[in-house]
Amino acid sequence: MAMFDMPQSQLEQYRPDVPEPADFDAFWRDSLAQTRQHALNAQFTPYENPYHTVEVFDVTFAGWAGQSIKGWFLLPKHRTGPLPCVVEYIGYGGGRSYPNDWLLWSSRGYAHFVMDTRGQGSAWSRGDTPDPEPADTNPHHPGFMTRGIRHKESYYYRRVFCDAVRAIEAARSHAAVDTTRIAVTGGSQGGGIAIAAAGLTPDVNVAMPDVPFLCHYRRATEITDSNPYSEISRYLMTHREAVEQVFHTLSYFDGINFAKRAHATALFSVGMMDDICPPSTVYAAYNYWHGHKEMSVWRYNRHEGGGTYQSQDKMHFMQRHLPLI
Repeated sequence: MAMFDMPQSQLEQYRPDVPEPADFDAFWRDSLAQTRQHALNAQFTPYENPYHTVEVFDVTFAGWAGQSIKGWFLLPKHRTGPLPCVVEYIGYGGGRSYPNDWLLWSSRGYAHFVMDTRGQGSAWSRGDTPDPEPADTNPHHPGFMTRGIRHKESYYYRRVFCDAVRAIEAARSHAAVDTTRIAVTGGSQGGGIAIAAAGLTPDVNVAMPDVPFLCHYRRATEITDSNPYSEISRYLMTHREAVEQVFHTLSYFDGINFAKRAHATALFSVGMMDDICPPSTVYAAYNYWHGHKEMSVWRYNRHEGGGTYQSQDKMHFMQRHLPLI
């Protein structure tokens, strides 16, 4: 895949006029209030593991509608006080898998909370959290992008984004975490969730969305036919009458609108040949980001972005902006 999107000079100035619903803030305030009617009930069960330097906990907490969400919580065994915590969200189709997939941040000395994504975890890594769909979910294209897409109240990502905020609250509830020093991160879908979580949790310190998904939906559906955005396109091929209704729903879940509300110091990444999350969709959210921001640009990479190079960038970024004391 060659570079197919705008030149970088245009991307750096790209601030599309994306509709923002007048009740955007009220919708999310009410959604989180409904979620918080249920006790968080975060439980951290010690998980037997062979690691000499890391403690692992099997986590359960109450997300949207009080529904049980799974996760992992990892801590360096040798610590002297509360630690900054990295809360991480997972890419599309993946689940929390096993703790050995998540050793980077605890090995570096941080607390690390990994949220399982409801209903996912059978495409490339296993998950353990079901998604009890609401009764009014419309017929949808296979996948998660069009579940409940006719109405903001029933859309799948309403539940996921509320879970993501509760994951931050669950991480903060553990005595080993410094509640004033929180980072959010993730790649692809995980990056999109991190953007939403930062927009909905103004006191998050650092956000590190890698090649983020869930941004600038309409443009994405118009310039790429790759999954998962193409799930929306194929749904609209069948439901021709629903175009404006669908994009109205998606405006409540667009990373651009969350980026406008995010105050965290941010490190984004983009693959300039990425045909899954096209560069213009990433830059659209980045350019609207409210807080201090930096971009790692990987010119000859697709959706893998910087890979292990980006992990190095993120560790250096954390050392500068959320250092271990």
